[in-house]
Amino acid sequence: MHAVIKERLDGLADQARRSLERARVRPYQLAIDAPHDRIVVKPGDPAQTEAAATALRELVSTEGTGVTSRPDLEVSTAPEGVILALSPPALIDRANQAVQQSIEIVRRRIDETGVVDPIITRQGQDRIVVQLPGVEDPNRIKQLLGKTARMTFQLVDENANPNATVAPPGVVLLPMSDQPGQKIAVRKRVDVDGGNLTDARAGQNPQTGEWVVNFTFDSLGTRRFADVSRANVGHRFAIVLDNKVISAPVIREAITGGRGQISGNFTAASATDLAVLLRAGALPAPLTVVEERSVGPELGADAIRAGAISLFVGFVFVIVFMGTFYGLFGWFANIALVFNLFLMLAILSLLQATLTLPGMAGILLTLGMAVDANILINERIREEVKAGRTPLNAMEAGFKRAYSTIIDSNATAF
Repeated sequence: MHAVIKERLDGLADQARRSLERARVRPYQLAIDAPHDRIVVKPGDPAQTEAAATALRELVSTEGTGVTSRPDLEVSTAPEGVILALSPPALIDRANQAVQQSIEIVRRRIDETGVVDPIITRQGQDRIVVQLPGVEDPNRIKQLLGKTARMTFQLVDENANPNATVAPPGVVLLPMSDQPGQKIAVRKRVDVDGGNLTDARAGQNPQTGEWVVNFTFDSLGTRRFADVSRANVGHRFAIVLDNKVISAPVIREAITGGRGQISGNFTAASATDLAVLLRAGALPAPLTVVEERSVGPELGADAIRAGAISLFVGFVFVIVFMGTFYGLFGWFANIALVFNLFLMLAILSLLQATLTLPGMAGILLTLGMAVDANILINERIREEVKAGRTPLNAMEAGFKRAYSTIIDSNATAF
């Protein structure tokens, strides 16, 4: 939330300066007091304190509706000057909005990677749980989710010294993403925001063959980009991503089509990832991984041993039961059961199926169900023999009269 509050205070500071200029309050000192979530304005003339307070009250807006409506800012006067503070309820609302917006952007980024059935939920006040089945490269996902991906287009201040220890007013010294240690002086004012992008795709430059990212602006972004490029032909225009300059090309001519290209020593993977980030949108606040768990389908040696033993013991119990209770006919069934097991394993091997503990339990259950028809027939033969039929007639009746029950049993098992 520190980043969210800082961005809000920076935006308020710019709005406050414009309001004070319109109210002709000058000179004045404006300071951002981030630890206390406020901005302090001290007019050079104490008589202008009330005029400054009136100008700053114009920035106050109401959030919510009806009985839940409340101002998002608080303006007060103190000995140190006029104080413009973020109200606590507004901060809570902004935090909730940041989490909800982050969840939506995380979902968009993951959908772009092709992961099937992701589970993305909120946990507590400021955490998001992301569960992704079948992901083979968790590090790539973490890199995609860990980048704020806020892209801006800002003019380069060609008069400022990029190697200076302190940047002049209105200028910030940003590092080059592909040249560690080298900085470039960029004006603080954002001329075009990456939020105005409608599309971004990875591609190759047909002339050089290098990987680039082609982007398209919406109508507002197109107009702003055209105005800035038209007014600054011959000057450098920096493309900034997460406070790092990707490239700073010279504007050769006015760009009015709303399309552009980002180049900067990309590989196919990095260009694709950047395009995914730009299409999904920027996060309202940075995300950090606080916990990671990976659950694989492999079984431990102990689990495999225990599963194999249980499968063998269950199989032996079935064979002993059939041989003990039904004699020769039971051993005929056992021979068929062995063939059943080998055929089942052969089909699983042919399909290259992964053997799991539930799979072992399923094999054992299938073997148990396989002798069900034998049990029904043998029990029916016993009943017919007890009723006085000859062995041959009893066997024929046992097979015929158990047939419908076998169909019902197998249909139920299926």
